[in-house]
Order: sequence, then C-alpha cells, then structure tokens
Amino acid sequence: QVQLVESGGGLVQPGGSLRLSCAASGSIFSINRMGWYRQAPGKQRELVAVITSGGSTNYKDSVKGRFTISRDNAKNTVYLQMNSLKPEDTAVYYCNADLWVGTPLRLYDYWGQGTQVTVSS
Repeated sequence: QVQLVESGGGLVQPGGSLRLSCAASGSIFSINRMGWYRQAPGKQRELVAVITSGGSTNYKDSVKGRFTISRDNAKNTVYLQMNSLKPEDTAVYYCNADLWVGTPLRLYDYWGQGTQVTVSS
C-alpha cells in the first residue's frame, strides 16, 4: 500500500520554527514532483512549495525567504523547514507527490493525511 505520512506539526509562537516531514512508503518505482499545500479554515487549499526530482523549487510569495523545501531521494522524503512563522501561516499542511507505481507503471497523484500547524502566542 502506497502512502504519504506527514509529521512535525504543532503549536508554535510567532517568530518560531517548525520542520515538517513527509515520507512516501510502499512499492514506489520513482517520485517526480513533491510539494506542500495548506488549507486554513474557510479557505481553499493553496500551494506552499514544490520541488522537482531534479531539485528545482518554487514557493508561494508570502513564504519566500522564510520556508525551505528539500527532499531526500534515498529516503523518499520531503521536508518543509518553516522559520519566522506568522499567525497567518496557521493551517493544515498537506504533503503531495507524483509517484510512479504499479504494473504497468503509471503516474499517480498522492496526498498525505495532513498535519496541523498553529502559530499563536
């Protein structure tokens, strides 16, 4: 069973830091793009950061300079280092990845279960 499992969310004060992790497990041939999305109450899910298999990255404007996405291909894991957190960063954060799986191989879009990040004093 292929799945994405996130960890690292929690409660942090404004200006603090958190590191999210997302590990892909199961019979995976390879992983293309990996990314992080977030959804705040009453709002649509939005892209926060994405990283390609080659390491190219792209960020939502409001997190540039504060968040860093990275990946460890040997561990099938993507990370999101979040610094200088603000209350408006409060949301459920979801991991997303495009995985080559199955026989014959096909590319599927997978989502993690989400992890809550709350920035509050």
